[in-house]
Amino acid sequence: MSALTKKHKLRPIVWAVVALVAAAAFAGVAVNRLTKSRPAHAAATPSVPVVVTAAGQRDVPIFYDALGTVAALNTVAIRAQLNGQIVSVDFRQGQEVRQGDVLARIDPAPLQAALDQAVAKKNQDEAQLTSAQKDLVRFKTLVLKNAETQQNVDTQQAKVDQFKAMIAADQAAIEAAQTQLNYATITAPIDGVVGFRQVDVGNIIHTTDTNPLTVLTQIKPCVVIFTLPQGDLGPVREAMLQGQVDVLAFDQNNSQELARGRLLLIDNQIDQSTSTIRLKAEFPNDNERLWPGEFVHVHILVTTRKDAVVVPPVALQRGPDGLYVWVVKRDDTAEQRPVVAQTVDENTAVVGKGLAAGERVVVDGASRLDAGSHVIVRAPNPAAGQPAEPSR
Repeated sequence: MSALTKKHKLRPIVWAVVALVAAAAFAGVAVNRLTKSRPAHAAATPSVPVVVTAAGQRDVPIFYDALGTVAALNTVAIRAQLNGQIVSVDFRQGQEVRQGDVLARIDPAPLQAALDQAVAKKNQDEAQLTSAQKDLVRFKTLVLKNAETQQNVDTQQAKVDQFKAMIAADQAAIEAAQTQLNYATITAPIDGVVGFRQVDVGNIIHTTDTNPLTVLTQIKPCVVIFTLPQGDLGPVREAMLQGQVDVLAFDQNNSQELARGRLLLIDNQIDQSTSTIRLKAEFPNDNERLWPGEFVHVHILVTTRKDAVVVPPVALQRGPDGLYVWVVKRDDTAEQRPVVAQTVDENTAVVGKGLAAGERVVVDGASRLDAGSHVIVRAPNPAAGQPAEPSR
């Protein structure tokens, strides 16, 4: 066989091999591109780890908050009602006293003498009245026998009336002297706690002294005076029309409850310079945890929302169109849900619209979410302060 014939027979075989090699190369490139594209696509939409909690449903009390000052229900400056020397002080500073308890005594000797003198004067005038009345009886008897004139009878009657008037004046003098003597004993006009003693035994006390003997303060019950914006006036008045409005007093750090009381009154006018209204609440204060002059945080129970949907405030996000939450649907994808909500306290926010009880909301990891993102729900970390699910 000639060389030319052999060459023509090998040419189809060569082309077949070349085609097979090209096909294998193309398949390898395709497989390589497909292999590289899959991880890239998977990396473009990764699952986002988040912490979720279920929206709860319960009755939520709604409070208005304010800063107030504790004031005594009554404060009395104990002063002398007459001049004299203090012979005894019968209270301890800071002592709790009852109405009528003796606080101090002023020397009663000159006052007792004035009372005795008034009593003696009355006795003298009563004796003269008795004598005048007997003379009047005799004059009336004699005038019937024409042995005495009617003019003398009338004169004697005038003397009797004069002595009666003198006795009435004597009685008034006795009562005045007795009152002065009573003032020598200084008593507590109300229940309360006495303050510092500012006048010591042996000193002369005067009615015109600048400093009182002491100051008596009634702290059981006591009141708290506070202000609210005038915009809160309507709901507070509506609450008072419904019945008693409960008020809670917390310490200055707003962390510990001190006492519970009731709203006593709303001031009769709004302060136009600050657009606020003053209110007063009364507290029994039996445990004396409220002290006059103390600053406290006041919480006024305005209403209670029944069966409200609640979430932790950290679940609320703010966008250009208002508040929203990230809701994790049943297929573990995230949905951005606009809501109408109100933060009640550091642990509770009430959702009035846009969310149902039981739906899962994101409380950690929301910053990495997009609409439709697939999420991986992980357990909360109490050590990091992440909230647990609220009770339903």
